Amino acid sequence: METRNLGRCGLKVSRLCLGTMTFGESRTFMKGATSNDEDARAVLDAALDAGIDFVDSANVYSEGRSEELLGEWLGARRQRVVLATKCRFAMGMKGGGPNDKGLSRRHVLEACEASLKRLRTDWIDLYQVHMQDGRTPIEETLRALDDLVRAGKVRYAGCSNYTGYRLAEAIGVSSSLGIHRYESQQIQWSLLVRDAERELVPAARAFGMGVLVWSPLARGFLSGKYRRGEAPPAGTRLAAWKDRWASFDKERHWKILDAVQEVAARHRTGSAPVALAWLLQKPEVTSIIVGARTPAQLRENVAAAELKLTPEDVQALDRASAPEWGYPYDFIGGFGEPW
Repeated sequence: METRNLGRCGLKVSRLCLGTMTFGESRTFMKGATSNDEDARAVLDAALDAGIDFVDSANVYSEGRSEELLGEWLGARRQRVVLATKCRFAMGMKGGGPNDKGLSRRHVLEACEASLKRLRTDWIDLYQVHMQDGRTPIEETLRALDDLVRAGKVRYAGCSNYTGYRLAEAIGVSSSLGIHRYESQQIQWSLLVRDAERELVPAARAFGMGVLVWSPLARGFLSGKYRRGEAPPAGTRLAAWKDRWASFDKERHWKILDAVQEVAARHRTGSAPVALAWLLQKPEVTSIIVGARTPAQLRENVAAAELKLTPEDVQALDRASAPEWGYPYDFIGGFGEPW
C-alpha cells in the first residue's frame, strides 16, 4: 500500500489507517456497536496483511480496552506498526475527578504513562490531543507534549477536533517557544460533512500539517447499507444511535448517497470505496482512518486504495455534496480568490 509522509515530518504512514474505536466491549458511548476480542484480532491481522501498518486508538475507546487489545496483539509486530493514540477525555462511566480530564500538564503526562502501560510499549509514534481545551493555556499543553517527545516516550505530537484559530495559535506558540509542534490534525471529513474545508484543510496546507480523516463514511451512512424510507439494519451503528440516525435521514444526504452509488455502478464497486476514494484524491489527505468489525468489511475499504476516480466522477460528487459555505467564504470565493 502507498505511504505518505505525515505532513512535513519524516514519519511515513499508510494511506489507510485502521481505527480501533469499535474494539473491545464498551459500556459508554460505543455500547452496542463494538466487536469482541477475537474479531478485533482478526481485523488487526487482516489490516497488516493488506499493507495497513498505521493503527489509531484513544485511551477512552472501550474504556481502555481498545489499547489493551492492541498491546496484547502487537508483541513482535511493534516495529512494523505506526501506533497512534490520544488523550483528553475522562476514562470510564463516572468520569473521575477534576484532574482526570483536559489538557493540563498533569493529565497529559499521566494519560500518556497509562496508555504506554496498556499498549505494552515504550513509545507512541503519534500522540494526539483528542480535542482542544479552552480551560488550559496552550503553552502548558505544548510543553508537556514537548517533554514527552524529548523523553523518547512520544515520537510526534498531533491534535484533533480543533477550531482553525486555536490550531493557528498552537502552531505560532510552538514556533515562538522553539518546541515540538503539532505535526498532524485529525478531522471529521466526508462527502456528508465538508465543514473542515472552510478553515482546517487550508490550515493544513499553510502549515504543512498531515491530515488524518475520521468518520470518512459518515458513521457508515455512505457504506451503501442504508435505504431511503427504511429503518437502519439491525446491528449497525446507526440502528444503535437513533438520535444520530435522525440527523442523517435527510433528503440532502440521500441525494449525496445516490451520486455515490451512480459512480460506484460505473466502476462496478461498492459505495464505500467510492466515498473513500473521493477523499484519497484530496492532496491534503495523508491517511484515512477506516473502521471494521470484520475482515470482510476491511477488505471492502481497502479496495478504495486501488480505485481511481475520473475527473468527471469527482466533479459529480463535489456538486452533489457542496455545502453552503457561508460568510466570508462565499464572499471571498465570489471574487475568484481561494481561501
